[in-house]
Amino acid sequence: MRTAILGARVIDPSSGLDRVSDLYLDGGKLVAIGQAPAGFTADKTLDAQGLVAAPGLVDLSVALREPGYSRKGSIATETLAAAAGGVTSLCCPPFTKPVLDTPAVAELILDRAREAGHTKVFPIGALSKNLAGEQLAELVALRDTGCVAFGNGLDSFRNSRTLRRALEYAATFDLQVIFHSQDFDLAEGGLAHEGPTASFLGLAGIPESAETVALARDLLLVEQSGVRAHFSQITSARGAELIAAAQARGLPVTADVALYQLLLTDEALIDFSSLYHVQPPLRSGKDRDGLREALKAGVISAIASHHQPHERDAKLAPFAATEPGISSVQLLLPLAMTLVQDGLLDLPTLLARLSSGPAAALRLPAGQLAVGSAADIVLFDPQASTLAGERWYSKGRNCPFLDHRLPAAVRYTLVDGHISYQS
Repeated sequence: MRTAILGARVIDPSSGLDRVSDLYLDGGKLVAIGQAPAGFTADKTLDAQGLVAAPGLVDLSVALREPGYSRKGSIATETLAAAAGGVTSLCCPPFTKPVLDTPAVAELILDRAREAGHTKVFPIGALSKNLAGEQLAELVALRDTGCVAFGNGLDSFRNSRTLRRALEYAATFDLQVIFHSQDFDLAEGGLAHEGPTASFLGLAGIPESAETVALARDLLLVEQSGVRAHFSQITSARGAELIAAAQARGLPVTADVALYQLLLTDEALIDFSSLYHVQPPLRSGKDRDGLREALKAGVISAIASHHQPHERDAKLAPFAATEPGISSVQLLLPLAMTLVQDGLLDLPTLLARLSSGPAAALRLPAGQLAVGSAADIVLFDPQASTLAGERWYSKGRNCPFLDHRLPAAVRYTLVDGHISYQS
């Protein structure tokens, strides 16, 4: 299939390209920008005047819920939701049942993702068997199956010596480790950010130090082991400062932030709505401002959805008994565009944090519009708007942004030159 995309504003953050131009696709690759190759005849032409053409978004954390949690979502539904949000490549965490700690589980996920064909899927393997933090999973075998990194989620290693050995082993094979830094003991039983809102509502608090204490330990062990590290779901201004200090010391560490942490604060909990129950929790306005500054400066180089779809019943109990998480990947691009609307980021910088930044953090073959690269492209209208939830593909409707009018609308998502989503 040969495709011509005509008249779009082409933005490629990785090369600095930003101009109105044409794109030519052939055999799943981007074969030319500007002038059509000699003898090129398009089988399909997309009129993209008024649209922005950008690298397909790269989302570093999308829970696909399969295998094991089909009532919450499936690979088919959640990758379609991702495509509707402009995502062409995504990483899925190992929180499945059984846990993604064997090649068999990784192969199942990859096979079903290929069958669905909506997005490319890069599994994150479990760092320890059954996420228990005691014995290493089959890391090399998982890598050879297709896992691009390894993590334990918020189920952190309680024993620092065991974690150190795990990091040294990973470093030996140049495997990347993803940290969700939260001290188990400081966070245990907590439901919300420790502060005035939690006190007013009578909710058990999770202090900022639950993140910073664990983050300080993890950074020191990364420095000692030499492992490639990515810090996921940074929630506090102080945590972002620790990442910045580590980068200034020359540590090759990267970090991402959940999009909802850039938009919401713990004050959203004031009505006890379980839609705002997330782990790690929404933090203070000061923390949100610190995260935004770190994002602007590039200390945090990636925005992720941290999509966690749930069935309806999971959010119907009293706040403390509900399951944490927001279904958000379908709104990734329109919701992120509020950061441009608010003047925090210009459009090329936002697209960098959604594509080239996350791709570079995990060394993924994605996130750029370069001749010869895969034709993974999102075409969106920056002047239109999206009514969140009007068409909803995720199984989980646990999203506080539903029925909101959001800036920008995804028109086409192309994966390897094929249209995987069209509005």
